[in-house]
Order: sequence, then structure tokens, then C-alpha cells
Amino acid sequence: MSSNLASQLREGTKKAHTMAENVGFVRCFLRGVVEKNSYRKLVANFYFAYTAMEEELERHKNHPVVSKIYFPELHRKQSLETDLHYYYGANWRDQVSTSPAGQKYVDRIREVSDTQPELLIGHSYTRYLGDLSGGQILKGIAQRAMNLSEGEGTAFYEFDEIDDEKAFKATYRQSLDEIEVSEELANQIVEEANDAFGVNMEMFQELEGNLVKAIGQMLFNTLTSRRRRGSTELATAE
Repeated sequence: MSSNLASQLREGTKKAHTMAENVGFVRCFLRGVVEKNSYRKLVANFYFAYTAMEEELERHKNHPVVSKIYFPELHRKQSLETDLHYYYGANWRDQVSTSPAGQKYVDRIREVSDTQPELLIGHSYTRYLGDLSGGQILKGIAQRAMNLSEGEGTAFYEFDEIDDEKAFKATYRQSLDEIEVSEELANQIVEEANDAFGVNMEMFQELEGNLVKAIGQMLFNTLTSRRRRGSTELATAE
């Protein structure tokens, strides 16, 4: 029995995906303007969010539903640790903390894990499918914008255990479709994915002040003046 959950998630999050890409911080990033201090704060937030998500996925890896999307080769915690070491130095653990939106994200992941673990699918889908889809594009932008050497500060975008990212995305979607869920639960998973996009947007918005300070209000306004169609959204659909 196929649940069609993959296409429900894709269709159900399209609007949120495009909205996330139109947040000023992301607009600037996609146009090649990345301010290192803002970016490293984002990496720190991701570190706490992915740590929470991966611990909870590990905790439920034998769950009849969550087990279907348990793929340790997707895990980002270690790569984020590598990047934080690069951006903050050897004592990075003493320097990083979550922002208010980052903490909200972590708390939500822990909450759904305790109360309705199936909803972790919404979080896994939102982050990992996006990472696989737009990762290489974003890696190239980050390298050029921050003048990074190959392999420095961009470990987050490298999936060393996955040889063919496009094929892996197909496997992931097939696994989603093999999950037998009620219509009500499918809707809840899509809603959770949209909420995950929402809290990601909040994290990006928190960083805009630092970015504006670094590049100036006028340039920021110029870079973010026209709404764009989601490019990584299109990549996710591949």
C-alpha cells in the first residue's frame, strides 16, 4: 500500500519553501552576499537543531514509522562540528549557543519526539531533502562569497557516505511512500514540515540585523527588492 506521502509533502510545502527563499538573509545568500559572522551563527544554530533531530531519530530508529526514514548517512552533526571548529577555533563549544528561534526549533523537535514521533518525518524531510537538493549550489556560493578554500568551512554540504545524491533522494521518497499513514497523520506530517520551514525562516530573519550592519541598508534593500521564484524548491522536485 502506497501512502503518496512524498508528493503530499512536496506539494504541501511548496509555498513555505518559496517563502523561506524570499527571506532577506537567504535572498542575499543566493545572490552571493554572505557575511561570515552571520553565517557562523547560522551554522551554530544548525548544529543544535541537527543534534536534536539526529538524537531523536536514533532514539526511534525501530519505530514502525520513523524507521522508514532513518538514514544515518544523512546525519550532519559531525560535519557541522568540523565547520564550527573552522569558524570559531578549537574551543568552539565554549562560544556557540542557540538563538531564540534556534532554541524554539530544538524544543519542538524534542517535544514531537516525546509526544508523536511520526512528526519527526516532517523535520527530516524539510532539512535533509533541502540539503541534498541545494547543497552543492549553496556550497559554491559560500566558498566564493567568503573566499573559502576547498574543504574549509563547508563540510555541512558534503555527504561523504552518499555516492549519488539524486538516486538517494529517489530512495528517500520511495521510503516515504511505503509508510502506511492515515490521511489525518499525513496532514499532520505536512503541517509539521511547514512549521519547520517557519522556524527556519525565523532563524534566518534573526541574522538580518548583522547582515544589514555589514553590507549597509541600501545594498540589502537592492538585493531583496524583488520576490524570486524558489530555485532550491525546483531542485527539490527533481
